[in-house]
Parts: sequence; C-alpha cells; structure tokens
Amino acid sequence: MRTKVAIIGAGPAGLLLGQLLHIYGIDNVILERHTGEYVLGRIRAGLLEEGTVSLLDEVGAGGRAHHDGLVHEGIELAFGGERHRIDLHGPTGRTVMIYGQTEVTLDLMNARRAAGLTSVYEADHVTPIDFDTDHPRVSYVKDGVTHEIDYDFIAGCDGFHGVSRASVKPQAIETFERVYPFGWLGILSNTPPVSHELIYSNHARGFALCTMRSTKRSRYYVQCPLDDHIDQWPDDRFWDELKRRVDQKAADMLITGPSIEKSIAPLRSFVAEPMRFGRMFLAGDAAHIVPPTGAKGLNLAASDAHYLAQAFREYYDEKSSAGIDAYSAKALSRVWKAVRFSWWMTSMLHKFPDNGAFGARIQLAELDYVVNSKAAAASLAENYVGLPF
Repeated sequence: MRTKVAIIGAGPAGLLLGQLLHIYGIDNVILERHTGEYVLGRIRAGLLEEGTVSLLDEVGAGGRAHHDGLVHEGIELAFGGERHRIDLHGPTGRTVMIYGQTEVTLDLMNARRAAGLTSVYEADHVTPIDFDTDHPRVSYVKDGVTHEIDYDFIAGCDGFHGVSRASVKPQAIETFERVYPFGWLGILSNTPPVSHELIYSNHARGFALCTMRSTKRSRYYVQCPLDDHIDQWPDDRFWDELKRRVDQKAADMLITGPSIEKSIAPLRSFVAEPMRFGRMFLAGDAAHIVPPTGAKGLNLAASDAHYLAQAFREYYDEKSSAGIDAYSAKALSRVWKAVRFSWWMTSMLHKFPDNGAFGARIQLAELDYVVNSKAAAASLAENYVGLPF
C-alpha cells in the first residue's frame, strides 16, 4: 500500500487530522490497534473550545455538536462555602461548548466512513520503520497477515502509551513530567446537572467538580488518593462526599441516582520535545498530557491536528517544507501555555498532602484575588476559552 500520510491512532487527533487532510486532497490511511467499539467506549473529556468546534465544522462533522452541545458563557469557582461566577464571554467574546469526546469521535468516524476513507482497526504490531530516512514505511499485522505501507509522512496520534513516541531513540527526545499525588474519581449518572454551568470547588476535604454531558446526564468528580479503588466508593459514599465539598445551595439541589460509569483517573502533566522526528510527527496525547482541570487535552489534540494539516497542505500545494519544519515549535508554544494553565488551575483548586495550612491559605488568597480582580478573572477566562491557534 502507498499513501501520503499514515496516521497511527483513531482517536480524535488522528480522525480530525485524517478529515482535514481529506478535504485538502491529501491521501491518508489510519491504523488503530483497537476496535472501533473500544475507541468509542472510552469516557473522556467533554468541553470544546470554539476553535475545536470550528475545525469540526470545517470537516463537516460539527452538525450534531451544534444541535446537542451546551454553550457556556461562564464557570463558577466555589470556596469558603460560596460560589463566584467567572464570566468567560464578556472579556473574550468567546464561549465553550459541553459535548463529550465520545460524541466527537463518533462524528469524525461517521464523516470518515461517509467519505470512503481507509481505516484499519485491530491493526496489531504497528511499527514505524525508517522514519528518519527518505524511504519511510510502517508495518502492521491484520488477521495474522503482515502488511506494509510506504508513505511520505507518518502522524503519531496513538496516545501516551502508543508506539509512535516509543519508537524514537531516547537520545533524540526530551520529556518533562509532573505526576500529581492524587486522582479524580468520576461518575456519570442519568440525573439533571446541579447547575447550568460548571462548578469548580476548593474544599478542605479535597477538590470537586460538577459538570455535565447534557441537560439530563451529569458528570461529577471528587479528588481521591491514588491508591483508592472504585470498589471503595459505592454510589452512596460518592454522593455524600460530593455534597460535603460543594456549597450548601448546590448540596441541597443535587439530584442523585445510580452511576452508569465510574472510574479513577490519575493526574499528570507531560510534554515530549520535539514533536517531529524526521518524517514522523507526534500529535495529541502522544506528545503531551495535561490534568483535566483546565479542560485542554482534547483541544490541544485539535490544534495539533490543525497545525499539522496546514503544514502538509503547504508541503504538497506549495512545495514548501517551511510548515513541517516549524510544526514542532509552533505546536509546543501553544502546548506549554496550556500546560501552565492546567497546572495553575490544578494547584489552586486541589488539596496537596504536603502543602499544609500555609498552602491552603495561599490557595484561598489566590481564589479571592481571581474572583475580585477583573484582570485576573479575564486572564483565567482567556486561557479557559482557549488561546488562538
């Protein structure tokens, strides 16, 4: 098989990149080691920046998001028993949209299928070969048969544990990491949200977040120790703990119900530099991870796909390598700003084991400053709605 771009990974980054390349007339093939059903079964983020929505529109996959998504113009910060609204739209002119990553993935899958593009699911032993030469290839095994693709470029969109970054020689890559000493216990329930906007709560017992997937389905999180197991958290215990960590009005209005999904996710910040290795480029979680506090993971994947698609279009249409040469630096500039914002939100809102009473007071002072300073609130809003691509 021969193609211009081989994409490893059928998550949002790979699927969006594939659709962008398609509308730019650039042939591409997607290889995914899991089934499509497995990919759709992963419960992930659910907040989209306007730039991400615009990219979905560009590839013809934004219709359902506009119909079903919930547009938010603000968020609420809760501390000291009270809630304070941060206006997102006023200082930025922009909003965010609540629309689940699973739905984004489904919309992009359907768009790719409708376009008749090649996606190989259950592709085992995917291996990028000679990507640092002028004759790159990628091999994979499907139904016991080994296949090989000749390509011009490869896009590694296969996540944190994927083969793309792992194929790079250790001396050619530098990684930066911060592992946080806690996780998020999250549940999904068919209950109406407690508030029409997200509530981020700083509490002495630990962080809590009240969000949603629709007007009838809620998503809630509480900070928990990394060594906790979901078996330790029956629904009743979760709801009781959530009520303790939110303000009294939210606790009184909270409608509880059986969880339909429950999981514990560790939090980390991670960046790999550079994001280009010869003819292979990293995008999305393959290159960077952020804690979900800033709602940036999916949106960074989208901006990576945008930068990379533009670079490939410039290469093929204008016979210029300037875009692919600049890709890593351009993407990392936006990545590090999002990493900083996610780190800042995480540091301000969570209970850290070693911070003690002094650290708790600093957090409250920071929160009080943010909600009472127009400049500080505007800075939070600017980063939250997403910096320009």
